[in-house]
Amino acid sequence: MASREISDPAPSALRRFAAWIDPWSGGAVLIALIVLAPIIAVLGIALFPTDNIWPHLMSTTLPRYLTNTLILMTSVGLLTAMMGTGAAWIVARYRFPGSGWLEWLLLLPLAVPGYVGAYALVDLLEYAGPVQTGLRGLFGWQSARDYWFPEIRSMGAAIIVLSASLYPYVYLLSRAAFREQSGSSEEVAMSLGAGAFARFRRVGLPLARPAIAAGVAIVMMETVNDFGTVDFFAVQTLTTGIFSVWLESNNAGGAAQIASVVLGLVILLVTLEKVSRSKVRFFNLARQHRPVERKRLRGGQALLALGLCFVPFFMGFLLPAGVILNHALGNARAWADRALFEALWNTVSVGGLAAIVTVVAGVFMVYGARISGRQLPRLLMPVTAIGYAAPGAVLAVGILIPLAALDHRLADTVEALTGHDIGLLLTGTGFALVLAYGVRFFAIAQGAADAAMGRVSPSLPMAARSLGRTQGQTLYEVYYPLIRGSVGSALLLVFVDCVKELPATLLLRPPFGFDTLATRVHEQASLENLSGAAPAAVLIIAVGLLAVALLARANR
Repeated sequence: MASREISDPAPSALRRFAAWIDPWSGGAVLIALIVLAPIIAVLGIALFPTDNIWPHLMSTTLPRYLTNTLILMTSVGLLTAMMGTGAAWIVARYRFPGSGWLEWLLLLPLAVPGYVGAYALVDLLEYAGPVQTGLRGLFGWQSARDYWFPEIRSMGAAIIVLSASLYPYVYLLSRAAFREQSGSSEEVAMSLGAGAFARFRRVGLPLARPAIAAGVAIVMMETVNDFGTVDFFAVQTLTTGIFSVWLESNNAGGAAQIASVVLGLVILLVTLEKVSRSKVRFFNLARQHRPVERKRLRGGQALLALGLCFVPFFMGFLLPAGVILNHALGNARAWADRALFEALWNTVSVGGLAAIVTVVAGVFMVYGARISGRQLPRLLMPVTAIGYAAPGAVLAVGILIPLAALDHRLADTVEALTGHDIGLLLTGTGFALVLAYGVRFFAIAQGAADAAMGRVSPSLPMAARSLGRTQGQTLYEVYYPLIRGSVGSALLLVFVDCVKELPATLLLRPPFGFDTLATRVHEQASLENLSGAAPAAVLIIAVGLLAVALLARANR
């Protein structure tokens, strides 16, 4: 009688599980969970705090924080919508002397962080600044009681500074929308007797509304994230409340509860932006798309267009960069300060490492989701973009509190086993900062990788696989040469954002004098030492100009 082979179901089950959880899909899911972990941690700490001060916050400071934040968000959103959309319409529809230069100069405020603009504006307009000093000398005034001058450290000044710094987000998206519109629509409106403003209001604006809404949503999220500007202008927002409750009151649970309110605002903004775009659909029905021919302006109309476009550029870049550069050139000793070079090294090393890790993780996740065929990685991909919308202070709460607990437990365990104190490996080094940067800017790397891989013909990786290449070899030999430019751009953009990031850096930097360029600028300016802050600010602006040059090249 022939023996019958009895198969063990366990190995086959393990093989099926191993086939389902392959390294690429499993790695993609793991990366997504790491990106989402700080958000989940914030919500968990807020729901189950050690010391619940929510009733106290509701009855005291939270209404003021929330009201100021909503006023700031709404005002900056409206002002940037007007500035960015107006400038985009002018350069997309008209030609005038200097229009070619202004088309790209209007992007330069992206290189100047809002907090740098705040320091420059206060230095220029404060009581001891050159403007008020000049007015007193010109009119013979002796003190501030002899004349009226607007309050500089105020909500209004914060709105102006943030709007001048952030309007390029609206400008960039709306300009692209205006340039993509068909010339036939413009000609039909003109044939019906519509003037310039009527064509803008009835044709151009409705067609560009989704792009404008997306830009305004980004601006409002960046406004919520801001700390340096509102702190310098003494405007109490939800972000400053996180710092106050956590660092001054030493209440992590309360900080997490405020952070959860910020997170709720951000999610509401993202949802409203998505809904507004989903309800509006415009299609170009022309067989051959013909762009709008720009009209040449002369005389007074040309001067008016030039002035309207020059004002945002002047307020957002020329004025703050000029003030900061003047201080930097007038204080040669500050450039020789050893602390400046230490801050520069810390910025480059931590920001560079974070950029590399973030971009590699983004490429890995996109590639893993594409080749695995599993639904879970694909479903998690868009959710990981929430990290970019979450303010740095919120991510700091979600990273530092659980990471500190894990760090102390790890150190105690190692000391108990070996008798050697290894210190705090996770929060005592730049690890937490790299993690925060990676989570905060992961959407940039993921979006660039996804767009670049989407342009690669599916036949190329299929041919490589048919020739015996592994999935890793296909990524390196087929995809990488074709997406190298996009990966390099994402690397630079993530690095620049890491250089400018202030809230997360202030909360997560290692102890004992670890400074980056951003924290050095903030600390020196907080001490009213703008000359000491100027060299670091100039370096931040110089790095930011690299990103602007890259954006200008990509949007020709």
